[in-house]
Amino acid sequence: MENQNLNILDEVNKGATMGMDAISYVSKKATDNQFKEVLDVEFSKYEDISKRVNDLYSNYSDKDPHETNAMTKMMTWYGIQMKTMTDDTTSKLSELLMQGTNMGIIEGRRLLNQNNDVAPDVKNILNDFVVMQEDSVETLKKYL
Repeated sequence: MENQNLNILDEVNKGATMGMDAISYVSKKATDNQFKEVLDVEFSKYEDISKRVNDLYSNYSDKDPHETNAMTKMMTWYGIQMKTMTDDTTSKLSELLMQGTNMGIIEGRRLLNQNNDVAPDVKNILNDFVVMQEDSVETLKKYL
């Protein structure tokens, strides 16, 4: 069970750091000030989740939570660069973030559904992370 808790915390932290990376890459391309403000708020939400994971992680391990590795960061950056080469409109940027966020929602829901025996504090962070991402998709839809 403890390993299961650590695995979930690691997955949430990887998702949060990946979200922060993607937002930081996209925000450099954004020209709409209102959209940039939305991105700042979304970044802060991911940052808060990551901090909560880090605070809780020490209850289950003396190590640090896993984050995205350099290769994943590079692939995220490269993917955003390629997909915005001919279209870097706010709509396209929103679409890219929504695609990544939807992958996070799917993985998060899968983890929630398949891990009924996790500690309540771990389940709360996982659930909060998924709900936060679902809210993010609703926010980003306005910019399509």
